[in-house]
Amino acid sequence: MHKIVMVSTMAMLFTACSSRVVYSEYKNFPEDEWKSSDKAVFQMEMNDNTSFHDINLLVRHADTYPFRNLIVFVTVNYPDGASRTDTMDVLLANDKGEWLGAGAGDIYDLTIPVKKNLRLPLKGKYTFQFVHGMRPDPLPLIMDFGMSIEKSKN
Repeated sequence: MHKIVMVSTMAMLFTACSSRVVYSEYKNFPEDEWKSSDKAVFQMEMNDNTSFHDINLLVRHADTYPFRNLIVFVTVNYPDGASRTDTMDVLLANDKGEWLGAGAGDIYDLTIPVKKNLRLPLKGKYTFQFVHGMRPDPLPLIMDFGMSIEKSKN
């Protein structure tokens, strides 16, 4: 229950602090384990196909997460029915093993810029689906995975 309140509060603060945020959502994983069968799916309606946007991934993990990275497979479904799948290697720690995210106790939050100044070309519903591509299944100590879309500063 405490984790749900914390996530909700952080999401509200994040949204309240930035009027550029178009979309922001987290997927919570029970028992802080991401099973390969647990797809993180995010759907958003885009009505502005003229502005430029920045897309970020949001990862919340424990400080005892056993890897420096997180491999994810992402599939984007466009409003016209087309889809594209790609693989991403998300770095969570530097070469020295120091976490890249902001820490609070034993929890780290990291925002990873994926695309900057991107124009989403079509109006309508976009679906983003993420599945982890790491060998352990379930993947331990990944608490939440999310994404945000913001209007670019330029």
